[in-house]
Amino acid sequence: MTRVALIDDHESVRLGLAAACARAATKKVVFSGSTVTEYLSWRTSTSAAPADVVVLDLTLGDGTTVTENVRRLVVDGSSVIIHSVADRPAAVREALAAGAAGVVSKSSPIDDVIAAIRTVAQGEPLNNVEWASAVEGDREFADAQLSARERDVLRLYAAGLPLKVVAERLGVAYSTAKENITRVRVKYVEVGRPAPTKVDLLRRAMEDGLLAESAADAGDVARGR
Repeated sequence: MTRVALIDDHESVRLGLAAACARAATKKVVFSGSTVTEYLSWRTSTSAAPADVVVLDLTLGDGTTVTENVRRLVVDGSSVIIHSVADRPAAVREALAAGAAGVVSKSSPIDDVIAAIRTVAQGEPLNNVEWASAVEGDREFADAQLSARERDVLRLYAAGLPLKVVAERLGVAYSTAKENITRVRVKYVEVGRPAPTKVDLLRRAMEDGLLAESAADAGDVARGR
């Protein structure tokens, strides 16, 4: 029996996947929720074993990045399948680099998703040739190769926080946070994705899966938009 966890902030998606797994006698959904933190808290509180396969949405509404979500799940002991509409190729590449076993489009037939779960549960990689080709061929979303600190600063700053507050929240000097933002802008210019304004940085953060749309909306409210 393959133990499956579903993590997606759209309940209708989770319900559809759960119903499909229920029809497959060899699949059992042990968790269904909207964040990785919620899943890991459930694991801790119940002392349940890690799910064999976690089907994870590419971008969740809690502001987490796909890299941190995939890594947390892999370190916890699960294989991860990204279930995505694939409208952010850089984030798809980031997920695979972080250790995801493969990607399945949300436009795929449900039987394909179940087949992907079966394949990954057996320890076999998914055939991601078409995905890899699409991602590598999309130069608009060229990877800026941001460091972990630069990603943290960008995510908070692009969400609407003043740079001074970003520095305080991350426990670094204001000058350090400012230097990080400067380096971020330089790196985006180098890959042909300039971000001279804060609004541009917001767009880049959303394109690369560093900031969910809900967090961006919250940032607009904070800026009085």
